[in-house]
Parts: sequence; C-alpha cells; structure tokens
Amino acid sequence: MNGVNIHDQKKIRSIIGFLPQEFSMYGNMTAYQAMDYLAVLCELDKRTRRTRINALLEQVNLTIHKNVKVKAMSGGMKRRLGIAQALLNDPKILVVDEPTAGLDPEERLRFRNLLAEVSENKIVLLSTHIAGDIEAAAENVAILEQGRIIFSDSIEELLLNAQGKIFSVQIPRTELNTAKKQVQIISLQQESSTSHLRFIGKSDAQIMRHPLVIEERPTLEDAYLYLLSSKGGE
Repeated sequence: MNGVNIHDQKKIRSIIGFLPQEFSMYGNMTAYQAMDYLAVLCELDKRTRRTRINALLEQVNLTIHKNVKVKAMSGGMKRRLGIAQALLNDPKILVVDEPTAGLDPEERLRFRNLLAEVSENKIVLLSTHIAGDIEAAAENVAILEQGRIIFSDSIEELLLNAQGKIFSVQIPRTELNTAKKQVQIISLQQESSTSHLRFIGKSDAQIMRHPLVIEERPTLEDAYLYLLSSKGGE
C-alpha cells in the first residue's frame, strides 16, 4: 500500500488517517486540548505539536474556536475537528466514513470543499451512500456488495454502463401494482389519478411498450441501482 508492505502494521498506521462516521473526543477538552492529547499519542514533540495543531485548525477553519469545548461544538464543527485529528500524523492516505451524514446543506458544502482541498496532495478514500458527495468530490468509484468489489472505474464509466437502461412513464394509478411486478422502480411521484415512475427497463416488460415511455439520462444513483440489479441477475 503506497509502497509500504501491508504486513508492516506500524508503518501502515503511520501513513493512514481515519475519520469514522461516529466520531467523538473528550467533551470537556477544548478543540486545542483534544488535538494536543492525540498529537502526544502520535509521538509528536512539543514544538511540532504546536505548529501542526495550529496549522490544521486553520485549515479546517476552527482557529477562532480552538478554546471552545468539544461538547459545545456543532455537528459540523466536530466533523471538521475530526478531519484535523485524522491529519495529525500527515498521512499519505485519508479514509473518511459517511462524513456528511446529518450535516445541514451549508456545512455539507463546507466539508466537501475541505475534502477537495485535502485531496490535492493526499489519497482520499470516501465511504458514503450519499450520491451527491461522490459526484462533488470523486473521480473514481468502487462499489462493494457484501464485501466484494463489483465495480471499480471512473464515474463516467459507471454512468455509461446505465445508458439506455433508465426510463420514465406516467400511468394511471390503477396500473401501478402491475408495473411494480414488471420492473424495478427507482422513484415514484403520485398525483390524484396518475403515477409518474422512473424505473430500470427490462426488454420483456410489458410497460416498455407503453406509448408514453421516455428514455432518461441516468444519474449516479440510477447507475448504482442498475449495477446492483444487473449483478443480482448473474
């Protein structure tokens, strides 16, 4: 991994930074104290700790909050502090798990921009189910199913894989149950007497012959669902 023997656990740990989905620090510590405590565990000397902590707090826009106790911070601030602690040992690879889950739109945008900045000189592995995060921050994607990689390529290739497979149609609500038995519905909008469906097409499905069926340009979420459905049929 990154030129390091994967069996050398100490070296592997030294090149990896990690932000878990459920991140917490000692609530009664200030942001600076919490960072200093973790920096000691990283075996950084006092001068290096001070320089590194101040630089990281500046990078994640927490300098003015460095004396605020962790328990008084918002969810977004805690998540940014989490990124800062993950970068303490200046890792080559940063792994983040569901980093924007539960954040408001403004904080989510700020966090995406932060990850983009970090990725300029580090490998960032982003684990998420939020398609918007992937589209905004990633060039390549790996999709896992039950611990097995079923796709690893560019986002563009993933979208191309679903080209010509996604359709929409508006039908009477009385026909909805029949449609559900024929195709996998991705999204559904109900009106007073009609249903608007977005679905994964199947050549032998009767609904494909409906005169109002329209081929749609696949979104990333469409492509993901199509991939899972196609692999499920293997």
